[in-house]
Amino acid sequence: MAGVTDRPFRQLCRTQGAGLAVSEMVTSNSLLWGSAKTLRRIDHAGEDAPVSVQIAGADPGMMAEAARFNVDRGAQIIDINMGCPARKVCNVMAGSALLRDEVLVGRILDAVVSAAGVPVTLKIRTGWDTSHRNGPVVARIAEQAGIQALTVHGRTRACGFRGTAEHDTVRRIKAAVSLPVIANGDIASPEAAVAVLRHTGADAVMIGRAAQGRPWIFREITHYMQTGRHLPAPGADEICGILTGHLENLYAFYGEYTGVRVARRHLAWYSKGRPGGNRFRQTINHLDSTAAQLDCVREFFNRRMEREALVA
Repeated sequence: MAGVTDRPFRQLCRTQGAGLAVSEMVTSNSLLWGSAKTLRRIDHAGEDAPVSVQIAGADPGMMAEAARFNVDRGAQIIDINMGCPARKVCNVMAGSALLRDEVLVGRILDAVVSAAGVPVTLKIRTGWDTSHRNGPVVARIAEQAGIQALTVHGRTRACGFRGTAEHDTVRRIKAAVSLPVIANGDIASPEAAVAVLRHTGADAVMIGRAAQGRPWIFREITHYMQTGRHLPAPGADEICGILTGHLENLYAFYGEYTGVRVARRHLAWYSKGRPGGNRFRQTINHLDSTAAQLDCVREFFNRRMEREALVA
């Protein structure tokens, strides 16, 4: 979720019912800590507690220092990324590439837990490839190192995001350890969340891509789990309000030039599958000011509201 789960998006998801929102990955390479990108990623001003910061790297010492660096800047939970399948991350033996080296996994976890002074969590995949689903082994290493919670995406590193997530391995991992396990992967509806929790015995679910353009999925899942009933889908008026608030926070966080460009990806997600969405996206991608972007958004959703009024 690098490039997506910035501070404005995390804050939005929390207001929509997410119990915890984890930051984008912060590199363990200290040479990059002064870059504009990293400085934005470690900006937690106004975030609700607990603040969880994800770090990525392959060197135990550097990862320990990264943990201390982020705790000093407000992190209340350190999350270690051993789940990212991106090539540029795995090429430097970070992210899910680490699952191939269980000894190194243990050294990194020991170093970070010892250095952090706050709870440390871990995100993994089920294994390196479908022939090596060593998630249960890694989970036991994590438990022995003092990891406080484990999130498991139901695909291997080799799978990327192809195919369908399988949660049988998540179930095996949950049975192998006593620490809290959080299931992740293809949970895009309240029914899917309940089904995965029942199948795996997991303690919680983590939502990633399904929240893109649909941050209210968190409240939908919570309501369904508590009542067995669906919340009414948000109308165009409410969606417009959520979206314009999100955009204004993006503009304030990034400034006009970058904010408009970051907003484009979110606008594409919000408009996906909606009548006129393709034309809207073509238009929005050529607008370079916050005012023009907001005007276009309001016009698009005003038309949706007019249609809803006619149907009603």
